[in-house]
Amino acid sequence: MRKFNIRKVLDGLTASSSSASQQQQQQQHPPGNREPEIQETLQSEHFQLCKTVRHGFPYQPSALAFDPVQKILAVGTQTGALRLFGRPGVECYCQHDSGAAVIQLQFLINEGALVSALADDTLHLWNLRQKRPAILHSLKFCRERVTFCHLPFQSKWLYVGTERGNIHIVNVESFTLSGYVIMWNKAIELSSKSHPGPVVHISDNPMDEGKAIHSVAWHHEGKQFICSHSDGTLTIWNVRSPAKPVQTITPHGKQLKDGKKPEPCKPILKVEFKTTRSGEPFIILSGGLSYDTVGRRPCLTVMHGKSTAVLEMDYSIVDFLTLCETPYPNDFQEPYAVVVLLEKDLVLIDLAQNGYPIFENPYPLSIHESPVTCCEYFADCPVDLIPALYSVGARQKRQGYSKKEWPINGGNWGLGAQSYPEIIITGHADGSVKFWDASAITLQVLYKLKTSKVFEKSRNKDDRPNTDIVDEDPYAIQIISWCPESRMLCIAGVSAHVIIYRFSKQEVITEVIPMLEVRLLYEINDVETPEGEQPPPLPTPVGGSNPQPIPPQSHPSTSSSSSDGLRDNVPCLKVKNSPLKQSPGYQTELVIQLVWVSGEPPQQITSLAVNSSYGLVVFGNCNGIAMVDYLQKAVLLNLGTIELYGSNDPYRREPRSPRKSRQPSGAGLCDISEGTVVPEDRCKSPTSAKMSRKLSLPTDLKPDLDVKDNSFSRSRSSSVTSIDKESREAISALHFCETFTRKTDSSPSPCLWVGTTLGTVLVIALNLPPGGEQRLLQPVIVSPSGTILRLKGAILRMAFLDTTGCLIPPAYEPWREHNVPEEKDEKEKLKKRRPVSVSPSSSQEISENQYAVICSEKQAKVISLPTQNCAYKQNITETSFVLRGDIVALSNSICLACFCANGHIMTFSLPSLRPLLDVYYLPLTNMRIARTFCFTNNGQALYLVSPTEIQRLTYSQETCENLQEMLGELFTPVETPEAPNRGFFKGLFGGGAQSLDREELFGESSSGKASRSLAQHIPGPGGIEGVKGAASGVVGELARARLALDERGQKLGDLEERTAAMLSSAESFSKHAHEIMLKYKDKKWYQF
Repeated sequence: MRKFNIRKVLDGLTASSSSASQQQQQQQHPPGNREPEIQETLQSEHFQLCKTVRHGFPYQPSALAFDPVQKILAVGTQTGALRLFGRPGVECYCQHDSGAAVIQLQFLINEGALVSALADDTLHLWNLRQKRPAILHSLKFCRERVTFCHLPFQSKWLYVGTERGNIHIVNVESFTLSGYVIMWNKAIELSSKSHPGPVVHISDNPMDEGKAIHSVAWHHEGKQFICSHSDGTLTIWNVRSPAKPVQTITPHGKQLKDGKKPEPCKPILKVEFKTTRSGEPFIILSGGLSYDTVGRRPCLTVMHGKSTAVLEMDYSIVDFLTLCETPYPNDFQEPYAVVVLLEKDLVLIDLAQNGYPIFENPYPLSIHESPVTCCEYFADCPVDLIPALYSVGARQKRQGYSKKEWPINGGNWGLGAQSYPEIIITGHADGSVKFWDASAITLQVLYKLKTSKVFEKSRNKDDRPNTDIVDEDPYAIQIISWCPESRMLCIAGVSAHVIIYRFSKQEVITEVIPMLEVRLLYEINDVETPEGEQPPPLPTPVGGSNPQPIPPQSHPSTSSSSSDGLRDNVPCLKVKNSPLKQSPGYQTELVIQLVWVSGEPPQQITSLAVNSSYGLVVFGNCNGIAMVDYLQKAVLLNLGTIELYGSNDPYRREPRSPRKSRQPSGAGLCDISEGTVVPEDRCKSPTSAKMSRKLSLPTDLKPDLDVKDNSFSRSRSSSVTSIDKESREAISALHFCETFTRKTDSSPSPCLWVGTTLGTVLVIALNLPPGGEQRLLQPVIVSPSGTILRLKGAILRMAFLDTTGCLIPPAYEPWREHNVPEEKDEKEKLKKRRPVSVSPSSSQEISENQYAVICSEKQAKVISLPTQNCAYKQNITETSFVLRGDIVALSNSICLACFCANGHIMTFSLPSLRPLLDVYYLPLTNMRIARTFCFTNNGQALYLVSPTEIQRLTYSQETCENLQEMLGELFTPVETPEAPNRGFFKGLFGGGAQSLDREELFGESSSGKASRSLAQHIPGPGGIEGVKGAASGVVGELARARLALDERGQKLGDLEERTAAMLSSAESFSKHAHEIMLKYKDKKWYQF
């Protein structure tokens, strides 16, 4: 597919297209009906698309590094990503273009640079002195596979080990290869007949840096080193006696009697040997457990003196590093912590405290604690929300963490220009819901709600009820509906259950959990209700006829099977019947469950909406729609989709027979497997297909699956033929509002707008009793209005604008504490204060009109109300379909933002639907992106980029411009600690020779140039260009000048220090030579 990257759409083109559409409208409507012109302020220059930040645990980590002076941690992944962590709130994400796995990372300590080695045999030098790090140089090895790298502290020579067992030397300053090579056959005994294999480890002897010895961990004095082996043993070697090890230890081997060797254990994958001034050294290792510990979790072993601590980990260990007080390898190391990179977590262990407690992790790395199944994003929330959620979440914190501050604390925070509160809500496979503070491009967990608490849990598989319709994760969250102003929360789960929650700061004990069971049917003939009566005939929707509500089936069912032995009238999950203690935070108000009908399991819920002002919740699936009054705990509406139409049904339907729908909506997502693109002629919609999965947790709800499994395949319920189910019309969008229900209405009234997968919009009128006590006593009357509107493709989103083009938010009731008894006069005030609706539309004059904005998978329409004339129309896509559409506020105006399956992000002005932005962003490669992508106010958007990470982006020009200021600084100027004293004699006999030796040995003058065919140098984009891109305007120029001066000053300072060192070295050498000369001056040759 051709890759489009159009940053902006020219206003000239859009103006001509909109004028053409206006001519079309004039033809559609007589001149008397013309819409009043609304001044639109948004133009294409207000829009620009860019990624902002990535949060969460690095997916599939493969490498780890730490800068002990800058206090920055780096993690590389199998997909070529690089994540850098400083103090909490300072994080950075970079990506290698090749996407090859990162096999190793090495900091140039306190230099603001990092070397990455990749599986495609390339080395890259990253500049971390800019807010968005960039590659300065790359080196591609052509003839050998890179296996290990080592860069000694304050050295410019990087050792690169290869699969053939050779070691090459790279000059880090110029990123070129030295002519000097340590060949494998020179490094081992000549008598050895076999090849030693690839280089797995390189490190310098800390005291004699002229010897590059293949080893694992050195004692800081350089006289001993320790090796770990594949039989679970550690060997300690003396440099002076290389024939055999001084000591062999099997940390987890059972010591056998009679002096026999201990049993072999699992391989010790890594060992570190760290010394302390005041006591025994630490030996820290991963692996090495005995083979009989089957089922034992991965372990890190800490040996200190005579004590051996085995620390169990939740996931397998990728790598670990010991954090030490000094960056100098030839000084006492004084280890204070161990950072352990696990497959799905990052753990930091405090070595200074008894019992080795872990530090509380301040980074938002627990997004994937249970796989994310859905998410919602709210920008510009009420200001009191984050403190309220934080205060109830603070009580959920675990105890037993280390008392110390988190030790990875490098970098500086950016200047947060955005001051509005942002909240992200994630729903998870285990039924938990997490609230995150996402303000000013950071992320911090506020509060976690466990929705599964209201259900009985089966202890084992045999104990599970036979009504279960999912193989695993029966509590997985599918849809979240949240009203930030009233704090009402509603979730729909995979077992066809809906739970409504109220927020309270008080703890309560609920004696009986309120619950309702709803029987949603599809067929309209030969259907019996549980009482054996025919459902009441629906009135023909005309004028003001208001039928009585359908009797609610609120009693818990007693019979579990119908007369013919089929499972009937039972929900999928069992609600607890014991009292439930509810902590401060979100507390269960009502549990609603769909039940089995004549052996047919309930279908998954496809749409959900809650309204705190009306006290109503509504949800739908491919069978129909149900509305519940959660204040009175009563079912108000329970209709099959077909019944919603009444006599106005535009489709010829024959129940219970395979039939084709008007629109070929069956072949949508299942045809796009990983990495493929949608053919141009494939313009079918996924939504109705999406609704028809069998209720085993579908592949798209299991982000942990292999990528290949993440293709859009769906399994279908065996009890209904797939053709029959594909053609069902599911409820895909629901919106409560106060608007004109019918063409004849003279004033707006509360109603519900319902969108279906066949592109129909139906309107249901709501007749609400007065507020106060009457609201709890009188029934809410619900009646279809007869209004039907049509669009192409499944309906995704609806919103309403007033006569000036401003968004009319749905009515809501402000939050108040429900668990505190009210005073009598308070109640009186409440009656007067609480109208059923606090929507701005109620204050509008009768003559003023409104606009309905409706977005479907294919097009958007703006419909004038009450006339129901189409004022504006825009075909969004012909060859693809819209996955997510949101009506959002931006720059004191509003627009429609859409994300298409072909990877395009588009925005349209409102109400005229002029195209403002159309950018090719990313192709839809898996269901996770489709399920989690969402837009919110102020130009913000996000999606789950991997099973463990959230990617945030912005489509606002202003945010793109301010982003540089908002990002944190990774590099901060820090003085390098003083080198340890080498002592008089060491200084006398070994002074100043080291750096000269290296230069002499590896430099071009002695070792010549490396063969050109061995490695190819590639200059990176992150040189001066990278800095230019990172800074803009005068401030940037000043910063660059200052940076250049600093670096020049630093280089001059280094030069001065080096000159002084050389001078003192020369002086000591001359003094030493003079002493020897005096001593031996008068001696004859035979006296020596």
